[in-house]
Parts: sequence; structure tokens; C-alpha cells
Amino acid sequence: MNKSCSDCLNKCAKKKNILKKKCYELNVLDWLSNIQSPFEAQKYNIVEIQFKNNRKEFFLNQEKIFLDQRDVVTVETKSGIGYDVGVVYLTGELARLQIRNQTINSKTFRKVYRKSTYKEVNIWKYFKKKEITILFKAKKIAKNLNLLMKICDVEYQGDGGKAIFYYTAENRIDFRKLIKEFSFHFHTRIEMRQIGSRQEAAKIGGIGSCGRELCCSTWLKKFKSVTTNSARYQQLSINIQKLTGQCSKLKCCLNYELDAYLDAIKHFPDFNRKIYTEKGVAQCMKIDVFKQKMWFSYIKNPNTWFRIEVKKIKEILEKNKIAPPLEKLSTINTIQKTELTFKDLSI
Repeated sequence: MNKSCSDCLNKCAKKKNILKKKCYELNVLDWLSNIQSPFEAQKYNIVEIQFKNNRKEFFLNQEKIFLDQRDVVTVETKSGIGYDVGVVYLTGELARLQIRNQTINSKTFRKVYRKSTYKEVNIWKYFKKKEITILFKAKKIAKNLNLLMKICDVEYQGDGGKAIFYYTAENRIDFRKLIKEFSFHFHTRIEMRQIGSRQEAAKIGGIGSCGRELCCSTWLKKFKSVTTNSARYQQLSINIQKLTGQCSKLKCCLNYELDAYLDAIKHFPDFNRKIYTEKGVAQCMKIDVFKQKMWFSYIKNPNTWFRIEVKKIKEILEKNKIAPPLEKLSTINTIQKTELTFKDLSI
């Protein structure tokens, strides 16, 4: 093995050691990383940098430094004081697509200073190790001050010059005493940043009821509003305990298949319309969206359900407008659901 190969292996080993203690979330395969662009001179100079958990921002590579995915870089801060350290997430054309998808029109991106030096990486790793102990101390201080808030996470700036405390709270919080205590104990600049319950779940992570990692902490970036109508359209029972996630909000996955259900329901008649027969009036009790069938029962006998196809229901409703009532539901469809019965299971 020649010297250049051993140097490359050492660099790769160092990079793995930096990243092995933290699994970066929302990872994406940069499928253009090994493809050389024919427009190399006009290469896109905006890169996406990932910091702790799911915090990612775009930066300007003004010096045209050659950057690859997972390179550790030193970047400019919002305040302009000190520097921050992050990991390259996307470069080149994929970063351009990402900006276009997120409709970011601002051209005042902060700058990438350089690839992080060995000293900067060590400082960054030192403060990342302190974050867990700082989090527990911060929670105790907030509890002693009787503040109605929950501190979820702490993130140090790359040089340790500032600490960001993420918290959730229902009401407005007076931070004057809290910030004084934090500054006294932690000896750094303090920034308090309020987040929602969904953002809290994304930062903390966990396992959902499906047995997989939470969508918000692995791939979901944008949170859309979820209502109970999403469950009703999918014929789900309104059981709040089953429909809510770890953030105590309705699960985001209720929206995943909603469009397919809405398209299928367009072909159904109004669920509130009733069928008139000689035996009595029947009402819709349940629908099978993808099998295009509806279950009806007589109002006087709700325990016996009759399964009828949607096409047949439309014909019946048209006949009800101009013709006398039908004979019986059983003459329409001989397949019927077993009668609902209740048993006393008490001993």
C-alpha cells in the first residue's frame, strides 16, 4: 500500500470516528456524488449543512472549496460572533433541487469558511459530549424556578460560544431569572427557542405504534395539519388514544392514504340518504371504500346489516324518486352480515 492510499484510509477513519457516535437523521442518498458534471466550471455553490438532529440550513460556498457529503465544515453564524460546525448534507444539483422544492428565494446565505481543522473538530466534539449533562442541569434549574415549561434539547454552537435551549410551553414564560441562572452555571451565551410538540418528537425520536422509527425523526420534514376528518374518511373509529402519536397530536400518517380514499369516495352516494322499502326505512351503517360496497340496516332493526354494491344503491335511490318503495332489502342482495348479538361475559 502506497502512502497516498494510507492517507485516504486515515481520513476516512477520522470521518467515521466523528460521525459514529451520532446517527444523523433524514439522510438521503446523493446519487449524483460520483457523476462528474459537464458544467464543472459553473458548479452550484450552495450546500446544505446539517447540525444536531434535524436542523439543516443552506450556506454559500463562496471560496468553491471541494466538499463531499459528510465532510465536517466550519460555517458562519447568524449573529456573526464566533463560528459553527456542521456536516455537509447535500451538494451540487441536489442542493439546487432542495432549494427549489422548499421555495427558498432568499439569496443572503451565510458562508462556508473552510473544512474544519483538527482543533475545531475536537472543540466541537467536546461540547457535544457536554450537552446531555447540561440538559439535565437545565431541567433542574427550570423546575426549581417553578416555570411551566419543558426543556427538550440543548445544542451548543461549534465553538461553544452559545447554547440553544429548545423548550415547549403552553403559555408565555418569563425567562429573566432563568437566563441569569443558565449564564451563571454554564458560562456561555444563552438562546431560548420555543418549538411545538411535533418538533419535540422529531428531536427526541422514538418508536411508533407501527414498530418503526418516528417519521418526523427519520424522513418527514414538513408537518401538515391533521384533523379527525382524515380518520372519518378512512372509516376509522375516533379513538383518540389510537389516533394520537407520541407528540399527543393526531398521527401524521393519517394523511398518507387520505387522497386515495377521497378519490374513491367521490363515486359513492350521500351516506345520509335513506332507502325506502315496504318493510321500512333503511340507512347506511358502514361503507367499504375499495370494494365499492355499502352496508344498510333497517332503522327499526339496526342489528341486521345488508351488503349492497354502490351501483345498485344508485339505481335504488333513482327509483325511490319516481317509483313506489321496494319490497325488501333481502331481495336486493342475499348476502347479509350476521346479526349483531351481545353476550354477558361476566362470571
